[in-house]
Amino acid sequence: MKKLLILIFLSTFVIGCSSNNQSNEPQENEQKDSQQVEEENDDATVEDEEPIEEEMEEDETIEDDVEEEEEEEPAAPQYEISQETWSVVPLEEGINENVLLFTIDDAPDNYALEMAKTLKELEVPAIFFVNGHFLHTDEQKEQLKEIHEMGFEISNHTYNHVNLKKVDTNSQREEIVSLNDLVEEIIGERPKFFRAPHGANTDFVAEVVQEEGMVMMNWTYGYDYFEPYMDKEKIAEAMITGEGPEVDVPYSLLKPGANLLMHDREWTYEAIPDIVNGLRDQGYEFVDPKLIKTP
Repeated sequence: MKKLLILIFLSTFVIGCSSNNQSNEPQENEQKDSQQVEEENDDATVEDEEPIEEEMEEDETIEDDVEEEEEEEPAAPQYEISQETWSVVPLEEGINENVLLFTIDDAPDNYALEMAKTLKELEVPAIFFVNGHFLHTDEQKEQLKEIHEMGFEISNHTYNHVNLKKVDTNSQREEIVSLNDLVEEIIGERPKFFRAPHGANTDFVAEVVQEEGMVMMNWTYGYDYFEPYMDKEKIAEAMITGEGPEVDVPYSLLKPGANLLMHDREWTYEAIPDIVNGLRDQGYEFVDPKLIKTP
């Protein structure tokens, strides 16, 4: 009898231990599962945070771009081109009157790019008046682009350098507008100034120029297209003094606001440093075309 009771007791004890072990195993598995979920949630949180940092960096970049755009806003105009004398005139009192406007016609023929580099080194702003027939090749277009990227103003001198008084109104319009279209295609903006070849303007040309939002101008003086001044020393002296006695200008045309006409020519290119230094020695500064009022 005692042996039977002992066997029953041992059987009950073994069954009880087995049940306890089985009940503990799910608890341990649940703990492990819980830890795994927490780790996965932590990983997900880290992954979610990274795009937020990238978005913040993009927002900061946008803000920086906006600030740069605000800083690059053009300065308010300080001068205008007189439609009577073609000189540069201050818009109000207190603005420096002792300024000159440096302009180059017939670009980019042979020396325009080198002229631009020289002017850039001398810190002289200028307008390059271009012709369409010098913009047919990719090389010519790249030269114009480079001149523009150096900060120089690119303006209209007609497509084929014709005398506008000798062609009909349709041709006058085509000479002006087609060049504006071409320049915009190359540099991304339309010309702001217009100069007619030989200074030959018409009433219809004035209308087209106004429609195109440009300022018409001729010049105060220039001598490098006359044979006696196709020489480095002679053209330098003529531009510095304003005198051209060999072409019936024995008096000086140099004055505050003078609009200086030069061309894409070898002798002018070689004379640029002497011309710039000689005029600066007389107290003149060179006006930035971006400070000249346009429509």
